Amino acid sequence: MDVNSHAEELASDLGVDKEEVKADLENLLEYSVPIDEAKQSVRRKHGGGGGGSSPTPDAVDVGEITTDHDGVTVTVRVLTQGTRTIRYQGDDLTIREGEIADETGVISYTAWQDFGFEPGDSLTIGNAGVREWEGEPELNLNDSTTVAIADEAVEVDREVGGDRSLVDIAAGDRGRNVEVRVLEVDEKTISGRDGETEILEGVVGDETAKLPFTDWQPRSEIEAGADLRIEDVYVREFRGVPSINLTEFSTVTPLPDPVEVAEDAPRLSVADAVGSGGMFDVEVVGNVLEVRDGSGLIERCPECGRVVQNGQCRSHGDVDGEDDLRVKAILDDGTDTVTVVLDDELTAEVYGGGLDDALAAAKDAMDKAVVADDIADSLVGRAYRVRGNLSVDDYGATLDAVEFELADDDPADHARAALAEVGE
Repeated sequence: MDVNSHAEELASDLGVDKEEVKADLENLLEYSVPIDEAKQSVRRKHGGGGGGSSPTPDAVDVGEITTDHDGVTVTVRVLTQGTRTIRYQGDDLTIREGEIADETGVISYTAWQDFGFEPGDSLTIGNAGVREWEGEPELNLNDSTTVAIADEAVEVDREVGGDRSLVDIAAGDRGRNVEVRVLEVDEKTISGRDGETEILEGVVGDETAKLPFTDWQPRSEIEAGADLRIEDVYVREFRGVPSINLTEFSTVTPLPDPVEVAEDAPRLSVADAVGSGGMFDVEVVGNVLEVRDGSGLIERCPECGRVVQNGQCRSHGDVDGEDDLRVKAILDDGTDTVTVVLDDELTAEVYGGGLDDALAAAKDAMDKAVVADDIADSLVGRAYRVRGNLSVDDYGATLDAVEFELADDDPADHARAALAEVGE
């Protein structure tokens, strides 16, 4: 994309400096804003035409802000602030980001310079830009923005500060603090933008949940069994679930007392689990309605592990597939459905035999489908308790099972209880 030509056209139309327009465009494009939308945003910022200055921004309540606004002035309280480095126009820039609020609502912000405010401060922020970020308006604080202490303290019915339990962590959070026990940790080498990079990956837990994490600046304090307070993390979505990310600005402090970790996964109705948008460790109970195509004996690409269809891998073309076992089952608890995926070990348990047994059965019948048919005969219509990691995307909800057992209770009772709660 030729940003220069777009910037030159806009600068000519608006009568403003080309480099300023180019910087505005690149700022928006950095966050995946479509070029047409970015150009409209820049036009709004500069008043839609001639003259180089935009009108004085209106003072508005946070709850009134939409992406149709150009610049706004708000009087707010800072709820959270996180710090991290991003790559912008080939340079590493340090940004501050988090949430601010007034009595009418909450909005996220990104500050492109250090304005010196902290969580708890009451501020009047002038000429803040508005952009769309993940479908919602977000304030953009740049060198045209003014920040001053508000004349009066802003009272909000919101939690100030970033402390959160893991169950309350969501993708997109910035400036969060957690107290956790490290349950798993592995050292890995990845190919990053600056070449090979050493990182730590693993799982942390508290009494409410478990979540995956990545430490981009490997710290010696992070080891299995360590109880830690970790401050200033941001949260990405990874494989459909929230993932905690530590940066060079995160701090890690050993805790004097052990962190209690939930042994059991939270049990939810399927509807509540799917409505969460994705969970790392969750349990549901339901009846298997169907064993889907692509179950039983399958073949995987030896290069990437994807399922091979008719000898073809989507990434590597013609391959000699490697035999494997899998189950994809539809589970229903009366509130919603989810696709449950069993790996080779769990599939062997429900089938009653391993890969060699499945291959022998398929050879005897001269039909691989016999394995999936036998599995379906065993599973369909029965109630199961399933624990695993749930991802939700445009294709639906998928629960990658780590436990799959016959239920000792009736999922219909759970469905009725869940629906009763909704009705209250």
